[in-house]
Amino acid sequence: MVPSTTEDERERLAVIGEMAAEMAHELRNVLLTISSSAHVGRLAVARGDAPGAEPHLAKIEKNASVAHNIVDDVMGLARGEPMDTQLAPLLEIVAAARAEVNLGAAHWEDASIPAGLLVRAHPRLFARLLHVVYDNAIRASAPRPPTVITRAWTLEDRVVVEIADDGPGVPDAIAVRIFSPLVSAREGGSGLGLALAKRIAAAHGGTLELATSQNGGATFRVELPGLT
Repeated sequence: MVPSTTEDERERLAVIGEMAAEMAHELRNVLLTISSSAHVGRLAVARGDAPGAEPHLAKIEKNASVAHNIVDDVMGLARGEPMDTQLAPLLEIVAAARAEVNLGAAHWEDASIPAGLLVRAHPRLFARLLHVVYDNAIRASAPRPPTVITRAWTLEDRVVVEIADDGPGVPDAIAVRIFSPLVSAREGGSGLGLALAKRIAAAHGGTLELATSQNGGATFRVELPGLT
């Protein structure tokens, strides 16, 4: 007779399945880049143009490292490991969040980020959280490049970061479930990115919420504990 599964075990299995899906979602674009670079590099070698293959080999190496980091970071979240945080300039994390984004796909406004503002965060994971929000804004507005405004300030013992876009917004029926796995406002969207972003915020002891949503765009707000 097969032992019955307890509620705690079912919840744990559900979390493992959710995290596996989120990891697969995060790895998909990285693996596509690796495959594309390998193909172009192979063509260069076939032409006898070894130097021409070097940039593509470098891209493969870089993205393989990114893939390893994604696995390590997401597995750490799934296991509930203590968050390895450090003080980091927010502007540097914002730049890292856009490293995998076509910068020409949006009009970026960062004037409201104080130049010296530090956050206590896991730099890669917090960059991943911001990347998800940026990527969603771009995809929701396609093919029109949206204007994306990033604002940040301190509020008592918290650091607040807001990302606002002028895209189509989030439908009311979706807004109440926007952070649930497999819920997406976009046709073809996986609904996993924001679920992962929410989990990252919680692992930092912070929050992520959809602050406003209307036809003129959406605003996401993340709050992190202060520097102490």
